[in-house]
Amino acid sequence: MNKYAKYIITVVTVGALGTLFYNKVYIPKTTYKVVSPNVGDLSVKIRGIGNVSAEDIYSITAQTGGKILALYTDEGEWVKKGSLLVEMDGVDLPEQLEVMQATLKKSEYDISALQDELLNQESQKKLLKITYNRYAKLKKQKFASDAEYDKAKTDLDSINASISATKSRIGSAKAASNIAAKNVDVIKAKLARLKVYAPIDGYIISKSAEVAQSVLPATPIFRLVDASTLWVEAKVDERVSKEIKVGQSVTIGLRSQPSKTYAGVVKRVKAMSDAVTLEREIDVAFVKTPKPFYINEQAEVKIAIKKLNSVVKIPLKLIVQEAGAMGVWVAKNEHAQFVKLEEVGHSDDAVAVKNFDKASKILVPNPKKKPLSNGMKIHL
Repeated sequence: MNKYAKYIITVVTVGALGTLFYNKVYIPKTTYKVVSPNVGDLSVKIRGIGNVSAEDIYSITAQTGGKILALYTDEGEWVKKGSLLVEMDGVDLPEQLEVMQATLKKSEYDISALQDELLNQESQKKLLKITYNRYAKLKKQKFASDAEYDKAKTDLDSINASISATKSRIGSAKAASNIAAKNVDVIKAKLARLKVYAPIDGYIISKSAEVAQSVLPATPIFRLVDASTLWVEAKVDERVSKEIKVGQSVTIGLRSQPSKTYAGVVKRVKAMSDAVTLEREIDVAFVKTPKPFYINEQAEVKIAIKKLNSVVKIPLKLIVQEAGAMGVWVAKNEHAQFVKLEEVGHSDDAVAVKNFDKASKILVPNPKKKPLSNGMKIHL
């Protein structure tokens, strides 16, 4: 084979390979799908990240220090208002109560006996007074001796003294009874403080002590949350926080339930920003309490601040950053061109822009294709 034939074969082979590369590699690598922007309404939302908490979380503590005798609930359980949660060891208080109740009963019996004794003395007094009056009359008529008169008077004075003494003893017994009754009430109050009841219907989120453990009066034993006050303490950039108002609708997503969302409402916008993170806390209440829920679980909130009507919308997935600017790649005369966007609002999946040609063909970026650049030849 002469050299001219070899040259021709080489040229043909190179041309064929070049054509194959152009058609099978270059063209697919520079062929992009295009999307046209939509015109319609868009709900503008502000996104925030926070944690599940509650407005009302109660620390359940013993009213008196000592050893825990019994716990009647546990972490992760629902309790009703008035349910017995904790019982402390009363040591000898029950025995003291029995002794004091017996003392009270005895004093009541003493009072009853003294009152009977007083009635008897009053009856004796009536008879002795009749006798005294008779002897006084007989003495005046000279029919009774001085000795008989003096004895009658002495008996009457004696019964009067006995009646006076009995009345004093009754007063003393009543005072003792009152003291015993008050001591009974005091011991009962102490015993009542040994039992701790649920102040509300709620959910036990933590337990910090065990049976037989000694605790101080201020030591938390349980933490109880009022589930009706459950909310998310979310943080949003203070630059957009001015758009957030109490009562705005919110969509809440929980990390433990990635495929589900909950309806919420802005309940409180804190007046003070974080000087370090430059964020403001927004408290978002659940419309319906999620079950189960976990305090401190991470949550995402999306707050609907306003609705834009008849705006040009571009899918969020088409937005790219180029040289620090936000924009999209569009096809223009079979060449790629980067167009900066002027955002007026965004939702979960779209951005509303102004001064953008709604007839533009937006290129869909693809990491498997050749990177886009201004002026680059493209195929559609």
